[in-house]
Amino acid sequence: MKPVLIRRHGMSAPPALLGEWCAERGYDYFVSHSWHNGSLPDPRDYAFIASLGSKLNPRDTHEPIVIEELELMRRAIDEDVPVLGLCFGGQMLSAALGGETVRAEHPELGWTTIESDDPELVPEGPWLEWHFDRFTVPDGATVIARNEHCTQAFVHGPHLGTQFHPESTIEIVAGWARHDAERLRSLGITDGESRLEVPEERKRAAREAAFRLFDAFLARRHT
Repeated sequence: MKPVLIRRHGMSAPPALLGEWCAERGYDYFVSHSWHNGSLPDPRDYAFIASLGSKLNPRDTHEPIVIEELELMRRAIDEDVPVLGLCFGGQMLSAALGGETVRAEHPELGWTTIESDDPELVPEGPWLEWHFDRFTVPDGATVIARNEHCTQAFVHGPHLGTQFHPESTIEIVAGWARHDAERLRSLGITDGESRLEVPEERKRAAREAAFRLFDAFLARRHT
């Protein structure tokens, strides 16, 4: 199998569980830092492209990272290379397919359980979330997961976009909470990190759910 391309958009958003999954399954992967100038990777060289989280969103068209990620995704879509978009990556996948990203009426900060029409592909959680924006569903896509606040996952051909973070861990999201402390206070939240505290069994369940999602996403490229 060709290697996996993982697009990282900031030092605070590493591949984490996705990298662990690749290693455990024996898949080679390459982490591409979107903030480095240079030519874009050729999607045809990879089994699939995974695009991770970012402090940016697709409306930030003044940022080269956003423009280049959009171009990369459009190339991948044109070449039928599967894209796994996670939070910012899901928003960028929506944009590449003609959707939009809008301000979330209810920012989702911490753990959540979702309703899934296809729990084999997208288990119902628990999942970590940390977003103040949300994507709209592009034409031709099928919503497969949701909660009372927004669409949580959609598929379009071989592509999957999620609004949650299957790749992240509590330690990573706690760093985002510390970074967003002032923003959280404006929402009346004095301790964002406390929203992440859960028993060890819930951490294990989230890791297992993430691995099931990654397995199922990869299997879809053969169907």
